[in-house]
This record gives sequence, C-alpha cells and structure tokens, in this order.
Amino acid sequence: MNKSIIAAAVTLAAATASTQAMARDSVWIAGSSTVFPFSTTVAETFGRETSFPTPKVEALGTGGGFKIFCSGVGVDKPDISNASRAIKLSEFDECQANGVTEITEVKIGYDGIAIANSKQSPVIDLNLAELWLALAKDIPNEAGEFVANPYRKWSEINPDLPDVAIEVLGPPPTSGTRDAFVEIAMEGGCNTFDAVKALKDSDKDKHKAVCHGIREDGAFIEAGENDNLIVQKIVANPNAIGIFGFSFLDQNTDTIQGTLIDGIEPTFESIADGSYPVARSIYFYVKNAHVGTIPGIQEYVVEFTSDKAWGPEGYLVDKGLIPLPDAMRASMGADAQALTPMTAPAN
Repeated sequence: MNKSIIAAAVTLAAATASTQAMARDSVWIAGSSTVFPFSTTVAETFGRETSFPTPKVEALGTGGGFKIFCSGVGVDKPDISNASRAIKLSEFDECQANGVTEITEVKIGYDGIAIANSKQSPVIDLNLAELWLALAKDIPNEAGEFVANPYRKWSEINPDLPDVAIEVLGPPPTSGTRDAFVEIAMEGGCNTFDAVKALKDSDKDKHKAVCHGIREDGAFIEAGENDNLIVQKIVANPNAIGIFGFSFLDQNTDTIQGTLIDGIEPTFESIADGSYPVARSIYFYVKNAHVGTIPGIQEYVVEFTSDKAWGPEGYLVDKGLIPLPDAMRASMGADAQALTPMTAPAN
C-alpha cells in the first residue's frame, strides 16, 4: 500500500515537472523594483517585435531576486535577476553552492536614489549629515556618546528646514535601493562626524552599525518593494518624504519634486556627470545554465544591450535610465551578448 502511494507520488511529481517545463517557454526575470520599469519595457518590446513570448518580470527587491535566482537551476527558478546594486560575495557563493556556477553580470547604466516630496510643499535642500541625523537609529551627543535619536522634527536638526515631523517612506532591507542608500547616503553623512569616523579604524563593526542603522521609532516607514506606492503616499501626505530610484521621480514630475542633496538636484545630467551625491550602478544577472533550455534568454540580452534600447538615444532613456559611457557600454554589451561568465566579486 505504502509502495503504491509512493509510486503514485513520484508519477505525479514527474508529471508536474513535465507540465512545468512545458509552461516555461518564456524568460522569467525577478528582482529589483528599480530595474523593473526598464526590464518590463524591454520585455514588452521583445515580445512585440520577436517571435518569442513576452518575458515575465517580477519586482521582488534585489535581495529577494538573488535569493530565488541563487537557489538552483531548473524551470522553477528565474533565468535573470535584476539588481540595483552589484551581487555580494555571499550571494555569489550561495549561487555556486546551489549549482548556479556560470553567471553573466550586465551593468546596464546608472540611477540616482531620489529623495523627494510632494509639489504641494516647498523644495527641501539637505546635506548628507542632516539626512543621517534625521534617519539614524543612534547619534552622538555633545560628549561623543551614542544615544537614541532624539530628533522629531526637521527643524530640530536645522532651523532652516521645515518645522514638521520627520516622516520618511523608504524601501525594506531586501531592496537594493535600501542597501545603496545606507552605503552612500547614510554612511556619507555619518562620516562627517569625527566621533563616528574615528570608529572606522577602532571598531569597524560598530562603525557599520552606527552608520547603517535606521531608526525604528516610526520616523522611517518601510513601504515595501512597490516604489509607485511610495510616490502615491507622499503625494497624499505633503509633509512626508520618499526614497526611491530616480526613474520613479522622472516619471512623476507632475506631482512630486526632488530634494536637493548638498545643493544638487537629482536630474539625468547630475547623475550622469557624477555630481549628484547619491547615485549608483544598476545591473541584471543571467543564469547561463538556462540558456539554450529556456527559449529567448540570449535574444532578450541582445535586445536589452542594443543601442536602440540602452543607448543615449534609446527607448530606456525615456524611462529614466542614465546610459553608460560609450566605451564602457560597448565593452559591457559585447561581454553580455557573449554571455561571458563573471568572476567572484571582491566582497
């Protein structure tokens, strides 16, 4: 009896796997919500202009995308992982351990991390130190001791800032935007304070905890992986500020406006020339073992890395992508289309 039940279960599993394989006649992409609009645009163009089905694109966050991308090889795993930061060594090692041994890294361009508010409110001008003081879990007092963040209003940090409660909506820890924000903006702000900067040499772990720690008392609100939801919430609440990729600011300039950081407005030009302080590279990663089994993967990569898509006059620029410099784009495109495997990242 038990043997019959086991045999039936194995048969059912095999049938399910076969059905699943048949159902996977299209590319499956998962990961960053920042890269999602670019990837979706390419997928729609690809489905419309080729004989391949339109790829499925999911916004799970960079960390969430890598988690399932690196969980193994097979039709029940994604083919491509979108990322708003480079893959970490720990994630790369996880891929290797689960048989995802050949991965092609494709840097697709640049994106700024926009801090923005409703157009119903005045434009805000912050420096990185003020931004860190508003969002840090612990800050140094006058004696150089670290205490729970006492600031409740922006004006308590600087009387020139709005006299309203600090309310910032941002991405969760699984988001690459969150990772990049704490590494670029938060750490950049905390290192302007001598008491914090000194920790970098004396206690690296504490330095990272202090610089990257975001307050949990309600001033910072995790709004999920849906950046469009953050946009909607700051439009509804003129006193709130949101954190998301530049492309979402660029697509909603009728209702929201960028906050100046160190006097620099988040624009296509300021991100491209490196003057905007909170900018990062964005990527996607290809699981080479799926190429040739899942139809359309290499062709999708070719479409994404064509000049008509990611070039200076490409259709992704209209979505807010800041292209790579010409020489870098040519080199990256050649490696991407050849599916050249990456080496292990430095950290």
